[in-house]
Amino acid sequence: MTIQTRRERERAERERLIVTAARELAEAEGWDAVTTRRLAAEIEYSQPVLYSHFKGKDAIMAAVAVQGCAELAVGLRAARTAAEGARAALTAVGEAYTAFARQRPALYDAIFTHRVDLPFATPQAPAALHEAFGELLAAVEPIAAEGDDPGLLTETYWAALHGLVTLTRSGRLPKDAHERRLALLTGHFVPHGTS
Repeated sequence: MTIQTRRERERAERERLIVTAARELAEAEGWDAVTTRRLAAEIEYSQPVLYSHFKGKDAIMAAVAVQGCAELAVGLRAARTAAEGARAALTAVGEAYTAFARQRPALYDAIFTHRVDLPFATPQAPAALHEAFGELLAAVEPIAAEGDDPGLLTETYWAALHGLVTLTRSGRLPKDAHERRLALLTGHFVPHGTS
């Protein structure tokens, strides 16, 4: 192994360590607790070392968001491909999406709530963002009516899911009716008689 290869591997490992520490701290105490000073102490490196990898907290949060999108895509794909039929796939994807938000609130916030420096909805977006949206699209596209724009329909479904997640998390919608709301959403997106 060359010195250059070893240095690249060590650099990548430090970046993974920083991102993991940020995620863990955010999940335990919220994103306000995530500061470069606190992260430096957590990973036992100096702040200048942190800044040699990331410009600041926003860049770290963006890296967390990309990692989270990759995980979300995996979960959505597993749910969608395990389901039989368009209605079941859309239901499974909705359940997987909302479960992800409930189980990983700080990660969800990094992806969808906090402002991060990522090019969403553009060709320049990281692959993980395209993959997560692609899984939503794969569940919505089969139920698109003739003349519908599948991309816009998917954005509308996603917006509805995000709204349900956000309003439920903030206490504006009661949690006990969550499954019924998801069923209503699916029922209005999937034409009657579709399996």
